[in-house]
Amino acid sequence: MNHINISVEEFTTPAPVTATEDESLEEIAALMQDFGIRHIPIVRNERVVGIISDRDLRFAAGLSVREEIFMQASDVMVANPVTVSAGAYIDEVVFEMSEKKIGSVIVNDENDELYGIFTVTDALNALVEIARNFQRE
Repeated sequence: MNHINISVEEFTTPAPVTATEDESLEEIAALMQDFGIRHIPIVRNERVVGIISDRDLRFAAGLSVREEIFMQASDVMVANPVTVSAGAYIDEVVFEMSEKKIGSVIVNDENDELYGIFTVTDALNALVEIARNFQRE
């Protein structure tokens, strides 16, 4: 099978903003707003154990104020998010995201530690660059 010879690392957002399992949903929402992001990896002992998207927060917003006060990141995060290696081919990663209907994947380095996050926005940026390079040829 032929691949686009571009690794996902080239379009990955490195060193993403992270949060811990015990942070409140209010804190998570503030981080998203402050940094203009829609996905936050949730870490425990420097290992990614989950991810929260803005969609997860919107779902939790349907709870009563009393319920929401007691909610933590661990209550709404998607546990064991999809991870890929930084050297994975971008077309395989984007295909997997499409198949699983997910908006982001965690990108790990060669030591299986968090390198960054690759989102649908990153995939669109890659598509634009690939299309522009294709037109030049």
